[in-house]
This record gives sequence, structure tokens and C-alpha cells, in this order.
Amino acid sequence: MEYLPAKQILIRTKSTEWFGTDHTINLYRGCCHGCIYCDSRSACYHIPGFDQVRAKADALSILNHELRRKIRPGLAGMGSMSDPYNPFEEELQLTRHALELLDAYQFGAVIATKSDLIVRDIDVLRFIRGHSPAVCCVTITTLDEGLAARIEPRAPAPRRRLAAVEALSAAGIFAGILLMPVLPFLEDGEENIGSIVEAAAKAGAKFVYPAFGITMREGQREYFLARLEEAFPGRGLAERYRRRFGRRYWCASPQAARLWEMFTRRCSALGLLYQMDHITSAAARNAPDRQLSFF
Repeated sequence: MEYLPAKQILIRTKSTEWFGTDHTINLYRGCCHGCIYCDSRSACYHIPGFDQVRAKADALSILNHELRRKIRPGLAGMGSMSDPYNPFEEELQLTRHALELLDAYQFGAVIATKSDLIVRDIDVLRFIRGHSPAVCCVTITTLDEGLAARIEPRAPAPRRRLAAVEALSAAGIFAGILLMPVLPFLEDGEENIGSIVEAAAKAGAKFVYPAFGITMREGQREYFLARLEEAFPGRGLAERYRRRFGRRYWCASPQAARLWEMFTRRCSALGLLYQMDHITSAAARNAPDRQLSFF
């Protein structure tokens, strides 16, 4: 494992729109899941060799110092730039120990991951839930394991991620699914979206939060289109993206409006939340009353 120097771990955010978080934590740099659509590859983030995971040196001691200086607790998001549960986490346990520090300083946590390793830390998450919101967001964009193997080649299979949602929910943790990105021409069919919603409800998820499209910008766009050609030879998907979206940043599925109507109707019928303000409010209610001030 290569270690990178770090001066700061707990970063104050400009907005609390993402699940109410007011801080972010990234203990690792880069990701080895190999997802062809990952926005963190964008040139603006300046992460060369993105597929190699590197850890931040002295991350836990830096985080401890930063948390100790906070006058009042906040809500920290993990997983914005790299998956906090990459395979190296099983041995290094940086994420686990960071969660223990958040618990010690009465901070809440919002975690986004594609790994079922998160269930290892249910005990710490339950401690956090005792005083603050603890929200676990597991990304699932398809239940088709053949398709997942092409677009997320080294991430745990969708069935393992669903099992993680089920285990978290059974333990009383506020857990749900990030249905994003939904790749145009590959994942934007009603059958795919409907099957994920049904599976989420069956697993005990509290929410499904979607984005019916993909972001593409300099660096990531070129990588994504090249990988499309490799993963789906002969289908002309890259050219189809170029014609439809050009150099647009947000590339919505042509089916987005129809998918949203079907998706919201099905979520409502199954009791799943899907709007961010409703999700954050429900997450606060899952923690002690005093934490309502977070939102």
C-alpha cells in the first residue's frame, strides 16, 4: 500500500444537500472497482492512476485532531471520491477506525459504497445511530450480474450488495440504495428499474435514490466511451453517446421522464422514500430527537 501525505481529512462542505452532510471524509485516493462510468476519474480531480488505491498517511490521527477541535458535532459523508470499503480496507480498517472516532465525538455518518464489507461495521454504526444519523447507501444500478461484470468489473456482485442492505436493515441501520448512474441505452429500461425497486423493498431498504442518466466531463468522458467500445463491441454505443449528448455534462436518459413516473409510483406503493428531503428527515427520526437539528 502506498501512502500519500495529507494535511486535512475532515472537509467542510459548501452544501448539505447530500443526505444532510456538512463534512466529507476520504481516507483513500483512487478506487479498484473498475467502474467504467466513475465521475471521480474526471480531470478536474487530478487523480492520476485512479485504479490504484492509495491510503492517506496519518489519516486517523489527523481526523482525531480535527474532530477534537469541533465545537459541536456534525454529519460526515464517506465515499464521495473513493469507496471507503475497497478490498484493502479489510486489513487496514481505516474506515472502521474513522467511524469509531466519529462515534466518540458524537458525529453522524453517511456512507456510500459498492461493497458488502460494510456489514463488518454494523456494531459501530449501531453505536453512532444511538446519538446521530447513521445512513448507509449501497450503489446498485442493475441486478443483471453479466451486465454488472462489464460495467463494474471488480466490484462485489449486485446480489452481495443487496444482502448487505438486508443485513444493515435487519440490524436497525437506516439503509437504502443509490440507483445511480442509470446508463442510457444499457440500464434505462423499466424492467431494470422496477426490479431494483422490488428488490430494495424486499431487502428492507428505507429508500432508493436515483439519477436517470450519467455525468460526463473531460477525462472521464474519454475513458467511459473507450470502455464502452471494449465492453460492448459491435454495438456502436460510444458513437450513439456522442451523437446524443456531445460534450454535455449531464446526460439524461431519453426515457428519464417515463422512468421517473414509473419509479415514483412503484416506490410509493412499496413504502420506499426517493426524495432527498424526505430521506434526510426520516434518517433524523431514526436517531434521537435532538439530532433533528442536523437537518
